[in-house]
Amino acid sequence: MGQKNGNGVPAYQRIQGVIRKRIEAGQLRIGDPVASERDLAKIHQVSLMTARHALATLEREGIVERRRGIGTFVATPKIHFNKLMSYTEQMAGRSLTVSSKILFAKIIHDEQEIAARLALPASIGIIKLERLRATSDEPFALETCYFSSVEFPNLLSAPLNRESLFKILEREYQVEIGYADEEVDATAADARTADLLSVPRGEPLMRIRQLIYSTKGKAVTYVLGFYRSDRHKLLIRRFR
Repeated sequence: MGQKNGNGVPAYQRIQGVIRKRIEAGQLRIGDPVASERDLAKIHQVSLMTARHALATLEREGIVERRRGIGTFVATPKIHFNKLMSYTEQMAGRSLTVSSKILFAKIIHDEQEIAARLALPASIGIIKLERLRATSDEPFALETCYFSSVEFPNLLSAPLNRESLFKILEREYQVEIGYADEEVDATAADARTADLLSVPRGEPLMRIRQLIYSTKGKAVTYVLGFYRSDRHKLLIRRFR
């Protein structure tokens, strides 16, 4: 497992790099078989243990899935909610390109609960942005974001369908995202959400309510997201 090449890179990481590049280049697609441990050991001239370690690490990361008695295959990508990142950034971390279809983008005045969450006057205009997020033409999530129309003027004129929202906030409004308070639960897809996410009505979804703050501790946006449970994983570290 400690074998290295001439550049000091551990052999198992070298094997992982080769598999990742083949996936990124489209040479290996979702569901395609990956070389077995024995084949990898022979191809890369390493021990069986090293090849096994390479695949096990890729499996933990959700890159491949191992089916007992059948083999190892490229896994359907799952997004791990283990870091506060925009959806675009999360997908980029998996070498996937995200697309966004804007379903609703207007200033509204009838969301008093949202205004309260953002610590805004009840009478203030609220920007409501609803987007369907997808990759490879497959819908992954339905997200609705709310912002103060006073603090973020002209936000609706930004390229919200193709650029990271966090990057737009940082570049155009000098807002640095700091942290988020989140409520996570499960819900069943209603008729509209099921149709948008291409899942059966009543399908279990992960629902996340986020109140996202700047590094200065000011509430920036409230986000209500519905995520396909077969495409997302929530990783939690607990301390005693």
